[in-house]
Amino acid sequence: MATPAAPRAFAEEGRRDTRQRRAVRERLADSESFISAQQLHDMMRAGGDKVALATIYRTLQAMAEVGEVDTVRTVDGETLYRKCGAHHHHHLVCRNCGLTVEVDGPSVEQWASKAAAAHGFTDVKHVVELFGLCAQCSQ
Repeated sequence: MATPAAPRAFAEEGRRDTRQRRAVRERLADSESFISAQQLHDMMRAGGDKVALATIYRTLQAMAEVGEVDTVRTVDGETLYRKCGAHHHHHLVCRNCGLTVEVDGPSVEQWASKAAAAHGFTDVKHVVELFGLCAQCSQ
């Protein structure tokens, strides 16, 4: 389900909240895993949505720019997308099935702050993604 802030974020960036963007947002909200633009396109077409792959790429990029979706890069360099919670978090991603769990990392936050301060850095941002095998895929 789309958050009320999502269309406003698009408007603030000078973008319209179109039917296609709403459809992309709804499909992403249904996924527990990070997915590629191509996978999303396939899901949408199978569900009867008529939307071009180029539109999905542009929409996902715009959503990432305003912080509406999180992104991760695969080892092959492909960008994957996921609708996540609004609070700062990290991801634990299954390398096999793609299952994704949002995790808080207070010790990571403390380490990042201490490392930044020790070197005179301020306004530091960080991304931590952990990749492994979920319980189901480990069996």
